[in-house]
Amino acid sequence: MNARWQRAVVFGSWLALIAWLAWQWPRSPAHALAGWALAWVVYGLVQALPFVFMWRANRHEPVPRPRLAQLLHAWGAEALHACVVFGWRQPFCEHAEPDWLPEPPPQGQATRRGVVLLHGFLCNRGFWLPWMRLLRARGHAYVAPTLEPAFGSIDDYAAAIDAAVRRVAAATGMPPVIIGHSMGGLAARAWLRAYGGKRDEKTGAAGADAAERRVHRIITLGSPHGGAWSAFFTRAHNGAQMRIGNRWLAALRQHEPAGRAALFTCWYSNCDSVVFPASTATLPGADNRLVPGVAHLQMAFHAPLVQACLEELEELAA
Repeated sequence: MNARWQRAVVFGSWLALIAWLAWQWPRSPAHALAGWALAWVVYGLVQALPFVFMWRANRHEPVPRPRLAQLLHAWGAEALHACVVFGWRQPFCEHAEPDWLPEPPPQGQATRRGVVLLHGFLCNRGFWLPWMRLLRARGHAYVAPTLEPAFGSIDDYAAAIDAAVRRVAAATGMPPVIIGHSMGGLAARAWLRAYGGKRDEKTGAAGADAAERRVHRIITLGSPHGGAWSAFFTRAHNGAQMRIGNRWLAALRQHEPAGRAALFTCWYSNCDSVVFPASTATLPGADNRLVPGVAHLQMAFHAPLVQACLEELEELAA
């Protein structure tokens, strides 16, 4: 669904720009080009506005205040990544790279730990295209499901995540690592609640030890574990579940057993213009890691952060 409407937006935008050129060029090439330039200026301003809200919301956060140069760099990077992700990878490349599950090695031989990749809101598996190539080159089996329905409940994704976890575990003989960007991190927590293991009869929570048998580690990139202020701008069901202070997030926290957060590595940023205030991307008790000066989409493709995740995968191989 996300691919279809994003293709429609891309085609519609290009048709509008081409129509403008065809109409204005005979009259004035300067006016025609000025119209194109104005469209890009408006796009840049739309991308900049959330950074203003983020900067104000983070005033009292226990993170370093970003310098102007960091903000400008993050703004430019976010605008560029939004073009690539929503203008090319997701609309047209959702299935360009298939899931990769190599044959299990002979018994007794070492293998590399596999990965389940979970995308965020308004996204699909095409988001992870660069990761797919990197993981395959390094010999890590992976499955990247598209979480559907696109605007349904986050709880609805649990079955697809469970199937992906099972497939990777069967191919490698060991529990996988889950890497979730934005909403994908919450989807991983919802999956743990639904499929993590035997539940306590009094609390309804799944035992932490049972969850650890299903997944070895969960790495989240800019995930709104405490909600996000920007989620108040959407009426989608899964968007409402990411609002700060909503009942779904409170129930998710309530059903998580003590020690569950130790499964998580949570990357967050002081320049995330989608998930803010910054501390909402952290989990108490998790390995929370600040990556300064990096925007929301950029976080999934920031070379030092990607390298850190790949190195962590190598450390978790055994």
